[in-house]
Amino acid sequence: MSREHLYEEKACVRIKKGTGRSLKAGGAWIYDNEIDTITGEYEDGCLASVEDFDGYPLGHGFLNTKSKLTVRMLSRKKDAVINDAFIEMRVRNAWEYRKATVDTSSCRLIFGEADFLPGIVIDKFSDVLVVESLALGIDRLKPVIIEKLIQVLEEDGYHIRGIYERSDAKVRLQEGMERFKGFIGEPFDTSVEIVENDVLYMVDVKDGQKTGFFLDQKYNRRAIQDLCRRVQPDQVLDCFTHTGSFALNAGRAGARKVLGVDASELAISQARENAALNGLSERVSFQCADVFDLLPRLEQEGRRFDVVILDPPAFTKSRSSIKNAVKGYREINLRGMKLVKDGGYLATCSCSHFMDPELFTKTIREAANNVHKRLRQIEYRTQAADHPILWAADESYYLKFYIFQVVDEK
Repeated sequence: MSREHLYEEKACVRIKKGTGRSLKAGGAWIYDNEIDTITGEYEDGCLASVEDFDGYPLGHGFLNTKSKLTVRMLSRKKDAVINDAFIEMRVRNAWEYRKATVDTSSCRLIFGEADFLPGIVIDKFSDVLVVESLALGIDRLKPVIIEKLIQVLEEDGYHIRGIYERSDAKVRLQEGMERFKGFIGEPFDTSVEIVENDVLYMVDVKDGQKTGFFLDQKYNRRAIQDLCRRVQPDQVLDCFTHTGSFALNAGRAGARKVLGVDASELAISQARENAALNGLSERVSFQCADVFDLLPRLEQEGRRFDVVILDPPAFTKSRSSIKNAVKGYREINLRGMKLVKDGGYLATCSCSHFMDPELFTKTIREAANNVHKRLRQIEYRTQAADHPILWAADESYYLKFYIFQVVDEK
């Protein structure tokens, strides 16, 4: 497909009267039930102009009639020209924002809708890029986005030695796309060493979760490192440790004994390698176990910890399963609080967009009341700034992270 064909605007989407409230408030999506008419000789994935019910121009986006998210907005300006220069502008703005806000040695470079490039995520791990494309329209522009990103990085002296694609999420099926995983360009060693908060990690961009490593918790991990450096805890428990990141930050800060727990044998194996990489194997150990099964056993054994960290996977990825998710979050926080020594510390988080801040806070409060604990809030944090929260695009705000002191009721 030629570059010119990529940028042809082949459809006009007109929304129904009284709909589009989210879009008009700053949102990035138009749902199928909001659309009145689609005119033009179009194919799914093409560019479309968007109009209100009365013909008032609302901008330009990608059209995909196979998806309930039928239009993903690229620009809200009626006179915007979508071409190579437009894509370069978007990419350059995203990079300049990262340079101003985060450590760019490893970071998220493109965060979909929050960087006004809907449906694509690109992470940088040292000199390797990992691409996740989740929408048909942006998938067609993926080569242009990557080309412009490499160009912009080279200008600042960042040479990229390899690119790997992790477009293997199930959501692609909802877009009428096949799941894909593989090299873009020449093959390379997919085990990449990175440094974050003075901790070394081997990132497996081929087989690790998501794009290989959870960059969004970067500064929350540093907050745990700072806390442990001040407290110098004797015992730390890191639940759902994945490849050991919170555990290693605690160990790096001087915690005497740290136990990291995860149900994945692969994750635990990688966590042990990371501990060895940092010379922390004697103080930081890992156990493969189901956290929900292990915590009651630790309680029965009389184990208590100075710091307990809860970083579970998203218990809900849809509104329909929120009730079950609340039960899961309440249970895990209740069990975690029981294992914290009086005056010790609990770090707890949720990475589910559907578990909104108010509901997450309410759930933690209920768990504390159930076990007669008082919580003194030390910090409330969200995702790192390279995962920007775009106001009015609620889906961009997903990570909630608390640090509390846990005090027995007296």
